[in-house]
Parts: sequence; structure tokens; C-alpha cells
Amino acid sequence: METFSENSINLYLIGGLFMFTGVMHFVKPRVFERIMPDYIPHHKAMVFWSGVFEVLGGIGIMIPFSRIFSAWGLIALLIAVFPANIDMFVKSVKRAPFLSLRTQITFWRLPVQFWLIYWVYVSAGL
Repeated sequence: METFSENSINLYLIGGLFMFTGVMHFVKPRVFERIMPDYIPHHKAMVFWSGVFEVLGGIGIMIPFSRIFSAWGLIALLIAVFPANIDMFVKSVKRAPFLSLRTQITFWRLPVQFWLIYWVYVSAGL
């Protein structure tokens, strides 16, 4: 059995983060629907299923027998939603100057995505 360590703290933090975000897809679906790029169809269904996979991935990364599969699933999900982050930034730049708070937040969200991928990768021991 795995002992409680710095790595298990990371697994619980990242798992909790994904579970929280996934649940928010059901609590506040319109927030997520609004940030979906126009070229992606079926916004409601996409928000629903991405929420389901975030919750399942968050749970799975904390369980040893499903950790590797869940980590790869979360990494794939983070890559899949990256175009939405780019689209959000581009739309923000069109609406407001680059130095506006919203534009800065959407800009810095881009490298955070890579940090999350790295965090999942390292925490799961891939």
C-alpha cells in the first residue's frame, strides 16, 4: 500500500482540482459553454462530457490501479481543451487592450495549461 508522501499530496491536490472543475461543469454550465470556440459543435454536450471526464480523471488519478490510465486521460483532456484557451485569449484581445485584466488572465492561462500537464505527468509517475 502506498504511504502518505509528498507525491500522494500532489495526487490528492490535482485529483481534487479536476473533480472540483468537473463538478462546476454541472453547477455553472453556461460559463463553460460561453468559452467554447464557435467551430466546436454541441456546446452543451461537450461541456457535460468534459465535466464527466474531469471528475472521473480526478477520482482515478488518486486510485493506484487506475492512476496511469487516468493521468493519460487527463493529459489528453488538457490538450483537447487547449484550443478553447487560445480562442478565449484571441477573443479577449479583440474586445480589450492587451493590458486589460481579462486579457492578461486569458494569456497566462495558456502556459498554466502546460504546467498542469506536467503536474499530472510527474504526480502520476509517468
